[in-house]
Amino acid sequence: MRFGCDLGTRVEFGLGMRVATARAGDGCDPGDVVSLVVAARAGDRGAFGQLYERYARMVHGILLGRVPVGEVEDLVQDVFVAAMRQVHTLRDVTCFGGWLATVARNRANDYHRRSVDLVEFAEDAPDAAVRLGSGAPDDGAAILGVIRGLPEAYRETLILRLVEGMTGPEIAERTGLTAGSVRVNLYRGMQMLREKLG
Repeated sequence: MRFGCDLGTRVEFGLGMRVATARAGDGCDPGDVVSLVVAARAGDRGAFGQLYERYARMVHGILLGRVPVGEVEDLVQDVFVAAMRQVHTLRDVTCFGGWLATVARNRANDYHRRSVDLVEFAEDAPDAAVRLGSGAPDDGAAILGVIRGLPEAYRETLILRLVEGMTGPEIAERTGLTAGSVRVNLYRGMQMLREKLG
């Protein structure tokens, strides 16, 4: 299987649940984000709704790399509810994307802490990376399983790129990473993914 992707490439990648597509012009002006964050801090739910539209794919991608696929949608909502309640604690409004990414990572960690006591895994349970709700094998789910086995930095940027359809500059802007870090993570992550997929 040949698997390659440059930062400017249009990508469609299905996981049996939805298809994400990178869209041209989907980036946002940092000034717009700052004004939306300021308005959201003042209680403007419409502004927070616009922030949700701009950052939901990022949060979805971060969670997809860390929690079971079936839990992601609910946890995305949890992250935004927590962010709406805590946005007043954000010291630097220009760092909203990085702050929100941290909220998402922390929510994933909380999920695992709480689920350790609540869930018993049977040894014969089907592998979630190979099987989704229908029980049928899914190439997208298998590839997601491989990506989820990569180191965290590569896993997160690859999921944001390949699954959520975000461009390299979008990933950098929304997560607070530098463009250089995103390029390196995508390049190295794609190399590791190619090796694992053969």
